[in-house]
Amino acid sequence: MTLSPYDQNLDKNPANYQPLTPLTFLDRAARVYPNHPAIIHGAQQFTWKEFYGRCRRLASALSRLQIGPGDTVSVMLSNTPPMLEAHYAVPMLGAVLHSLNTRLDAPILAFQLDHADSKVLITDREFAGTMAEALALAKVRPIIIDYNDLEFPQTGRALSHLDYETLLANSDPEFAWRMPADEWDAISLNYTSGTTGNPKGVVYHHRGAALMCYSNTIATGMGRHPVYLWTLPMFHCNGWCFTWSLAMVAGTHICLRWVRAKAMYDAIADYKVTNISGAPIVMATLLGAKPEEKREIRHRVSFNHAAAPPPQAVLDAMIAAGFDLTHLYGLTETYGPATINEWNTEWLALDEEAKAKKRIRQGVRYVALEDLTVMDPETMSPVPADGETMGEVMFRGNIVMKGYLRNAEATTEAFAGGWFHSGDLGVLHPDGYIQLKDRSKDVIISGGENISSIEVEDVLYKHPAVAACAVVAKPDEKWGETPCAFVELKAGAIASKEEIVTWCRERLAHYKAPRHVVFTELPKTATGKIQKFRLRDLAKDS
Repeated sequence: MTLSPYDQNLDKNPANYQPLTPLTFLDRAARVYPNHPAIIHGAQQFTWKEFYGRCRRLASALSRLQIGPGDTVSVMLSNTPPMLEAHYAVPMLGAVLHSLNTRLDAPILAFQLDHADSKVLITDREFAGTMAEALALAKVRPIIIDYNDLEFPQTGRALSHLDYETLLANSDPEFAWRMPADEWDAISLNYTSGTTGNPKGVVYHHRGAALMCYSNTIATGMGRHPVYLWTLPMFHCNGWCFTWSLAMVAGTHICLRWVRAKAMYDAIADYKVTNISGAPIVMATLLGAKPEEKREIRHRVSFNHAAAPPPQAVLDAMIAAGFDLTHLYGLTETYGPATINEWNTEWLALDEEAKAKKRIRQGVRYVALEDLTVMDPETMSPVPADGETMGEVMFRGNIVMKGYLRNAEATTEAFAGGWFHSGDLGVLHPDGYIQLKDRSKDVIISGGENISSIEVEDVLYKHPAVAACAVVAKPDEKWGETPCAFVELKAGAIASKEEIVTWCRERLAHYKAPRHVVFTELPKTATGKIQKFRLRDLAKDS
């Protein structure tokens, strides 16, 4: 076989090929904008040059602790400077960053430490009690480094003799870090929520993390020097990879240890915040702030929100308050957001009701995602693009995980047929936009008819007294399953069960309306998602 001239003497070499990694963005930001503020945390401020030096100091310190390629470094940290520094310092050694969810209980934390085979644990003293319990349960014995946040002093006791800031002070700011040997090398480990058993360890690679940085800046319209307020937990999908993305555009990280209304308004007003990401609960916190907590916002703020779209009234209130909204969707397995409801300018001519229907779509693929579709999971055939036929949302591309750590069976199942199976059910519209209808496990089958819990929830959210809601299946002798609605009312609001059922029956086919209504405070995960698995258990007894 004769080689094409394009395949002769045109090989990869160090001059024309380097592995993609977000680490190079930090190096560039420090060289080009050394004096621009990189991090603001209370009274603490670090420029990009100082931030780069601190990351190299941490890498130097971890190297002296014998951390190297393939080792796991776990962190139990809030949205603070050490969390950002760990995102660079750990992969600078070829090691893998494992961010622990700060709201998990000790047994799950212990499982993760063991499953990840953690060699080092950097932990905030605020979480000392929980981590001490987790370490007692775990089999691994990682080296522990305590972080004492002097901006917001904590009362938790130190778990070791190693102090984070002391360690950095005695380390090398010029440490010669290493590029990844291959862009396919693991950069981070993130665990799924584990609502139906032990969580699965999702592994990201350098290539995907770098491509997410490009996608994030394009999708959210971040120009040079954005000011980013950290309301999204950095432990959640590595902060949707914005922990790395800000270096690409030399932005400023505004750390926020706790999501509180006054702190958010103060930061937005004082630092002229340009970008925020978060779940709908962040919107609710902003809109529900007391008058004395609010500040006037004199500039537009880009707000990236994910999960199920909030009610139209909430979206309208956010826009009126000064926020430009971008709806994103993704999973832990796709590095966070992998689709965007890209607003088509033609939609501006639509009436308000039609616009509202467009806003709740999950949208089209991120620029770094090669393919996105809705398919029948049994036949692996695309569903008709009619906006009605349901199938499973599937992804294919470079921002899909490497796989699940130490779980070949789950990895094979997730990638069956050459696509990542999300487990989310949705429809494909004629214009190519997808819209979620439910999780496959949340579809209610009543008398042989499939009922989308999201469809019922959309109707419930339009009731003026409803603050939050979730609909799950309740076992029924006659119908197999019937919809059961769990409803959290707005402060001071009153509604009866009969009123809620009537409201739904007037707006839905009667078989879709909930037969049972329970008023309660809804259980939520650390990232604001409603825990339906707990509600399904409650529904059996209600």
